[in-house]
Amino acid sequence: MITALTEAKKNLQKKGFLDIEVDVQLDLFAEIDRLKKEKNAIILAHYYQEPDIQDVADYIGDSLGLSQQAAKTDADIIVFAGVHFMAETAKILSPQKKVLLPDLKAGCSLADSAPPELFRKFREKYPDHIVISYINCSAGIKALSDIICTSSNAEKIIESVPKDQPIIFAPDRNLGSYLIKKTGRDMVLWNGACMVHEIFSLEKITRLKVRHPKAKIIAHPECEAAVLAIADFIGSTTGLLKYTQRDDAQEYIVVTETGILHQMQKENPQKTFIPAPPNNACACNDCPHMKLNTLEKLYLCMEYEEPEITMDEELRIAAKKPIDRMLDISAKAGL
Repeated sequence: MITALTEAKKNLQKKGFLDIEVDVQLDLFAEIDRLKKEKNAIILAHYYQEPDIQDVADYIGDSLGLSQQAAKTDADIIVFAGVHFMAETAKILSPQKKVLLPDLKAGCSLADSAPPELFRKFREKYPDHIVISYINCSAGIKALSDIICTSSNAEKIIESVPKDQPIIFAPDRNLGSYLIKKTGRDMVLWNGACMVHEIFSLEKITRLKVRHPKAKIIAHPECEAAVLAIADFIGSTTGLLKYTQRDDAQEYIVVTETGILHQMQKENPQKTFIPAPPNNACACNDCPHMKLNTLEKLYLCMEYEEPEITMDEELRIAAKKPIDRMLDISAKAGL
């Protein structure tokens, strides 16, 4: 086993995770629970994680809730079942804690669409603009931003900026376009997008609606404008979940990553949730990055405390300032 562990650590950066065989007889739920207690660890999981991971997590949420939870936890170890930028955010807010990510390759197409060196040059073209960046971005982009936002607080963040102050919004052009319509602010947009939310098929969703005429269409604002135009409700992942809890409809066509359906079904067992199809041969739309994390990888990263997220302190401090501004504005807005 020592040899296997040594070999796995040697290949960690290449593979992204500890490639060690896990005994199929092992009760991973019990083992993860044991490790949480022994190591004073907390598991934060995004709604888009697989159901088993959501079920072992101490906190499940979207970007804002996870950021807030990471900032206030008293655990020694934060295990972030999500994607790389989320674990980075936890490290930015809790530098004294060990932050683990089950698979380092769990990246984000949206975050990757905004390389910091190119964004820096883009920003230099608009010296009088402030930068509001969606939290789905790298630490490098956060460090180049004035305020961070999430899909649930973006409107409030934009409204907190004086109307005569020009804004650059990055990196999601779809969310930015939606917010321009919502707030009336004419923002300069970086041309980035989420691969999951970009490939929903308007035609297939329309056909689904014909087959399920009583179903309400609920969509995440990262979707394209044509899809948002037919939605009955638009909101963050948490916003969509809460809407299904308070709304009277019994059927929903859910236009976001399928991981959220697990919580929707748990909270509303009597209701029907239909995943919206993408414009390919698949029946539903999973984020390939989110789904790189598995229960086995989660157990291994807790057992051996790798892969660990580390960060240059100068970058961390620069990236923390716009997050702190977001958390302060959010707290004042009661979010």
